[in-house]
Amino acid sequence: MSTDEIRADALQDPAQVGDATEAPAPADGTPPDDAPAGDTRAARARRLGDRLAAAARRGAALPATLAVATVAATALSGWLCVEVYEQRAAADRQQDVLAAARQSALNFTSLDYRHYDRDSENVLKGATGDFKEQFAAQTDELTKLVAANKSVSQGQVLEAGIVSADEKSARVLVVADSKVTNTAAPEGQARTYRLQLDLVLERGRWLTSDVEFVG
Repeated sequence: MSTDEIRADALQDPAQVGDATEAPAPADGTPPDDAPAGDTRAARARRLGDRLAAAARRGAALPATLAVATVAATALSGWLCVEVYEQRAAADRQQDVLAAARQSALNFTSLDYRHYDRDSENVLKGATGDFKEQFAAQTDELTKLVAANKSVSQGQVLEAGIVSADEKSARVLVVADSKVTNTAAPEGQARTYRLQLDLVLERGRWLTSDVEFVG
């Protein structure tokens, strides 16, 4: 190779010689030769700003979604609490009604001439309205009658069920047995009563307002 050829090779563009590496990007931030047309520093900054704004909007949507979900969950939880409370209140009310009806039926079918004053008072304590007035009006006559016949009635409640009930009133059917002894039946007689009791809520207590024999 001549001296002129060597000098020509030395002056040749390095990018055209062998496996020369790609020239580095200019230090002044101008786009390289293969960058899209118009891809200046300002254009890249605008694209970066657009991406950041989109990310910010997505980030803002997440707390809003969480807030809606939290409100919905709180409302559902509140509704469930109310529902559970009402169910428990209804169950407690039914238990109170049944307990009062059973006790009233037991008092009504358990009478002893030897302490009839006490027994009749127990009936009146669990009574109200017309039933209480009627039973009280007959107390003197019944006292004489059971004393003359030496009547003893030992009641036992077998079954009790609510026919209808709301927050202030209820109707209950009660099946009760009793063994009755008196001068005419000293050995005792078994009797079965089917009673319909109407109850009302007064001052936190369920009281019997009416009693009917239904069978």
